[in-house]
Amino acid sequence: MGKYQKLLIKILSGSSDANVDFEQFRRLLILFGFSERIKGSHHIFTKEDVEEILNIQENQAKAKPYQVKQVRNLILKYQLKLEENDS
Repeated sequence: MGKYQKLLIKILSGSSDANVDFEQFRRLLILFGFSERIKGSHHIFTKEDVEEILNIQENQAKAKPYQVKQVRNLILKYQLKLEENDS
């Protein structure tokens, strides 16, 4: 099992939302097929067929817990799957 599969399991479990590495979190969203644009410290993600726009910011090299929860809810709502093999 690759590191992004492990990260996905960690996010879906909801057990450690405050302990998710920001760069891995970003990369996971890209692997889900989201497009990223950066405006200052804001990383804005959009995806065709997903109504919501994700706006994430880094907090001391970690993703913010409420943003991890938002992503978990989107993964479940849209039944998102990883588009590439994780590495």
